[in-house]
Amino acid sequence: MSAAKTTATATAVAPKIILYTNHLCPWAHRAHIALKALELPYEEVIIDLSKPREEWYLKEINPRGLVPAIKFSNGVIQDEVITESGIVAQFLADIRPPQLLPPSFSSPTAALFRARVSFFVDTFVSKVWSLAFSAVRTSDAAEKEQISARIFEAVSKEIEPLLKDAAPFFGGSDKLTLAEVQTGSLLLRVLAFSNDDILPAALKTSLNNLPNFGKWSKATVAQEAVNYIWNPDLVLTNMKKKFAPAQK
Repeated sequence: MSAAKTTATATAVAPKIILYTNHLCPWAHRAHIALKALELPYEEVIIDLSKPREEWYLKEINPRGLVPAIKFSNGVIQDEVITESGIVAQFLADIRPPQLLPPSFSSPTAALFRARVSFFVDTFVSKVWSLAFSAVRTSDAAEKEQISARIFEAVSKEIEPLLKDAAPFFGGSDKLTLAEVQTGSLLLRVLAFSNDDILPAALKTSLNNLPNFGKWSKATVAQEAVNYIWNPDLVLTNMKKKFAPAQK
């Protein structure tokens, strides 16, 4: 069979996707955002992260025991398992271009846009999310204030310039891109942490007052694809139970 016929066959068959997930996990949440944004149907299998993984999951799906994972078939590929949230989201974007991400060779600027998305996501995770998550693990009020100040500094110096052309989404897009897919679940949590418990409530106000970040943030969290599995009360309760230091 020729390459052209193979491609035609693959794209003519609707993909079958099984998503192994947990709605409380920010990384698994990425896969949900991608699937919803791309309007890809999927079957869902909830993996209980509060107990050791069952043997079938470790043997058949992911020996690391992590979520998300997907099992993918499309008529040519059969029951291929893909793991790691960033890889899963990128894969889903690449099978339905150019909605979330343009193919590298689709235009003279496509590869550059892809690189900028990757840089934005890496910056958000390493400079913002890592700090926000550290606030869950401390009960010291002074330390929380310091973390809050550092988050604002990171967003204003590192993220705000990268959103200068947001319209309202990354890179001048009027629709979600892979940048929002990869950071939306983390953004929801950073804002929810700003509740005078995990972090000072003033942080959310300060962040949303940044012109570029505020516009982008409000538009992103309002998207159904981003928030349709979001349960802030349950997520915060679970995170504090799992990661917060024991009270002395």
